[in-house]
Amino acid sequence: NDAHRLIEECMLCANVAAARFLKQHNLQGIYRIHDSPKDEKLDNVLQFLSELGLGFKGRRKTLKAKDFQSFLSKTKGRPDAHLIQTILLRSMSQAVYSHQNIGHFGLSYPAYTHFTSPIRRYPDLMVHRAIRSIIHGRKASKAVQQIKGVKKIAKKHIYPYLAKDLIEIAQYCSMTERRADDATRDVISWLKCEYVEDKVGQEFNGVICSVTGFGIFVELQNVFVEGLVHVSALNNDYYHFDPVKHRLKGERTGTTYHLGDAVKVRVVRVIVHERKIDLELAETPRKKIATNSRKTKPASRRRHKKR
Repeated sequence: NDAHRLIEECMLCANVAAARFLKQHNLQGIYRIHDSPKDEKLDNVLQFLSELGLGFKGRRKTLKAKDFQSFLSKTKGRPDAHLIQTILLRSMSQAVYSHQNIGHFGLSYPAYTHFTSPIRRYPDLMVHRAIRSIIHGRKASKAVQQIKGVKKIAKKHIYPYLAKDLIEIAQYCSMTERRADDATRDVISWLKCEYVEDKVGQEFNGVICSVTGFGIFVELQNVFVEGLVHVSALNNDYYHFDPVKHRLKGERTGTTYHLGDAVKVRVVRVIVHERKIDLELAETPRKKIATNSRKTKPASRRRHKKR
């Protein structure tokens, strides 16, 4: 609600102010950085959007975070809006911790750090120590109002970190964050399987969220649970995986399965301990209308782990 959004904005302001404070005093710290999308991933996104008849305004090499945000706002209300947002997120680089500031592309900030959760994140505590070393330092600063009588503390007793120490700390914090995220996803996958376990035999409307050489992954509508329709379950034809357009195409019938296609599926099997949900199509798939017809179906992409 509005209260949550207000708190989030205040947290963003605090994180930006903390990063600016470190830069102002030329003090190396732990920044939260986010690089721009890699060329290959951006090319895949633009190809996917062109198949939908969509695209970004402006030149490819000058795309900024605001361009992505503006584009997403225009796709609201579309039935495939959730899918488009997922594809854009998959194209993004991973945010990491670093002692060198290169800015945060996703938030469109020239400097950003994590400052507001010292009870949960070690990088926040490192930023607190850096700021404290300036406040209690022996050098005067126009950005700090020091109270008379407060004892000065040597930097080596508050923030005794060299560049090599900060590099090691940033890398370790990034690694532990990914490890925690992987554990969270593993638990969520287990819970999703447990939720669907008693729904074997039931049918759901879904959207193809990923296409691979061994089948199609379908996200069940309004449930946000993914399952696999294995290529062996598509027994009405022999399907070839097109790595360029990222689709499965029937050799005899010309039937194709693209990312974003709406399908109806049936839950066949749930293996909780393996985090697997097997599906099968519950209806006859659409066939290609004509070999020379122009279509605007989305190009599929391989399954991607996490932003």
